[in-house]
Amino acid sequence: MKLEKIIKTARHISKPYRVTNGKKFRLKDVDPADTGDLSSEDKPRAKEALQAGVEALAKLQDVLYAQDRWSVLLIFQAMDAAGKDGTIKHVMSGVNPQGCQVSSFKAPSSLELDHDYLWRCTKELQERGRIGIFNRSYYEETPAPLRRV
Repeated sequence: MKLEKIIKTARHISKPYRVTNGKKFRLKDVDPADTGDLSSEDKPRAKEALQAGVEALAKLQDVLYAQDRWSVLLIFQAMDAAGKDGTIKHVMSGVNPQGCQVSSFKAPSSLELDHDYLWRCTKELQERGRIGIFNRSYYEETPAPLRRV
């Protein structure tokens, strides 16, 4: 499948899951069991789509690196054992690991506690031409400090 067609298909598949108006978005309104147009009988089709997406991502990563103008940051936030690591492993399987930077955020260290709540995430941001992956993310920490303001 050509790259342009894969991108067009990906846009079509992802459209229902895009948040275009954050003020009206409520996570409780999203069905976690939603599989889009795919049913259990469509597993081969889903694997084929994943493989095509992985190949396209590898090509796009080459362009990202060559241009050295932008970077991409993927943020995975979920409860423990919710599948973040498996998703990262499957989706990023075709990407050159030298062009990726994965940062996991656990309980803050004493050094991190001496700085503001976004310091540890800011220092982990990737440089241009690379893909950054935040596993967990600072979003879980942001609401509490903001409520105290």
